[in-house]
Amino acid sequence: MTDSLPVAIAPRALLPERHPEGDFFICDIVDAAPKGDMAGMEHPIFSLSTKPDHKFRRYEHNGDWLEVRPGAEGLATVFDRDILIFSISQLVSAMNEGREVSPIIRFHAVELLTATNRETSGRGYDLLKSALERLVGTRITTNILTGEKEITRGFGLIEHYEIVREGRDGRMQEIEIKVSDWVYQAVKAKEVLTLHRDFFRLRRPLERRMYELARKHCGRKSQWRIGLDLLQKKTGSNSTLKEFKRAVKKIVQRDQAASHMPDYSVDLEEGDRDIVVFTNRGTIPASTGGQARAEPIRSLKDDVYHEARLAAPGWDVRELESQWRDWITLSGAEPPRHPEAAFLGFCRKWSQRKSINHK
Repeated sequence: MTDSLPVAIAPRALLPERHPEGDFFICDIVDAAPKGDMAGMEHPIFSLSTKPDHKFRRYEHNGDWLEVRPGAEGLATVFDRDILIFSISQLVSAMNEGREVSPIIRFHAVELLTATNRETSGRGYDLLKSALERLVGTRITTNILTGEKEITRGFGLIEHYEIVREGRDGRMQEIEIKVSDWVYQAVKAKEVLTLHRDFFRLRRPLERRMYELARKHCGRKSQWRIGLDLLQKKTGSNSTLKEFKRAVKKIVQRDQAASHMPDYSVDLEEGDRDIVVFTNRGTIPASTGGQARAEPIRSLKDDVYHEARLAAPGWDVRELESQWRDWITLSGAEPPRHPEAAFLGFCRKWSQRKSINHK
């Protein structure tokens, strides 16, 4: 465990809440709770750099791979991802209200700036336009499926944007964007997770990536442990392992002093293999909707595990069960009436998906 820093660092642990009266995300899912797509949370698509990043990158893990190519303005950054989170949130909200949705979304710029805790000054609008340029310019090629569909062609994180209306001072007022099929399919398949509002107050790109990974992998479980080297790979950090460890230790120390990381505390166990430990703070809402959460899924019958091994040969079926239960809980889906059949269906899809990814 790392040594604690003085509590004096606490006031600067998070960005100031710039719009305390505009509780855009303090609402039920049927409005516009912040949502992140699971694929974007899991894989290192966005640059951690705060300076223009023009490096090509390729990421591979367990048969999944993706290539990210920068545009003229450089790679899209972790902070640019706010635009996608806002867009995903609007799509999910519309779906929950029974409205028709499409990959094309229109919104007021000030709504996005306010919702994501950004400045609404002229500088805030300039930064927003630069972020849109990076999102359009960054190109992805991958075999990672979203919504059970594998996108094998190159695509942008957003396909296009248009400033529909400008004010007299030249500031964009109304914006239209088209999200990529990759993102849109993830939304349609409900492969999204609710994020804590303070995600937008995290100062450092690495803190945001660590939170997203914890939200994806720890979920509502009590704890998630990951090797420091694998965490570095998943965050997309280009630093040396020694430098990365130093950065993680600083985040751990700040969290011990100020408890600033949303939903999960973070610690570092140093040893022959350094382990980063995320512990659930118990702040994730028990329900993703306005109704009480149904009873948890009962224990599965013993004989289902033999069938599961046949459905997903070579895989640890107990681990698959854990991931299946997490998926149901985190996606907000109702517990299945026939859990054994639902679990076997999950195992078959898992095996088929991994087979496709390895071809």
